[in-house]
Amino acid sequence: MNKNDIHINYRRVLYVCILSFVLSVLISSLSNILLKDVILLFAFIILLSIILIGIIFDVIGVAITSADEQPFHAMASDRVSGAKYAIKLIRNADAVSNFCNDVVGDICGVVSGTSVAIIFTRFGLVFPIFRTTYMSIIMSAVVSTLTIGGKAVGKSIAIDNNQSICLWTGKVLALIHDKTGIEILADKKNKNKKSRKADRNV
Repeated sequence: MNKNDIHINYRRVLYVCILSFVLSVLISSLSNILLKDVILLFAFIILLSIILIGIIFDVIGVAITSADEQPFHAMASDRVSGAKYAIKLIRNADAVSNFCNDVVGDICGVVSGTSVAIIFTRFGLVFPIFRTTYMSIIMSAVVSTLTIGGKAVGKSIAIDNNQSICLWTGKVLALIHDKTGIEILADKKNKNKKSRKADRNV
């Protein structure tokens, strides 16, 4: 491993840490605002939505990590929407997996835990008879079970349907690119080609 590789790894770690911090603050703040004044039913729906987001991103991360880019080359030649971005996703599988499985997954886990505490406090105010430590433990256990069980099922779905999941994720990113002009992912292969060409010209 050369110095450039180490430098790139440190940059990625720094980038992931900053991104995690920003997303955590934004998502936590949003969930606290949403949970503050809504009725308990909607509060539970918001909590389930946070859990579902974590599971969906985990599915995307696993699908992209296990997918093969070759089938998407033919799709890209036929101008199938999202195929080019699917190739980029697979070529950046390590970074995409890190973002989907670690960053978003861990943030959703932390936020869901905070949401449980908020819901438990409000639940105890409405129904004082349930205001016990045992209820808090049971609610936390239910959330953990839903998260772990959902991700376990999601991994099987992701591996069995990795091509379609990659394509649909590529379609979403392509749509974002078309609407905003933002290039979300770099093409690693093309980037490496440019680097080798620059080295030859030195």
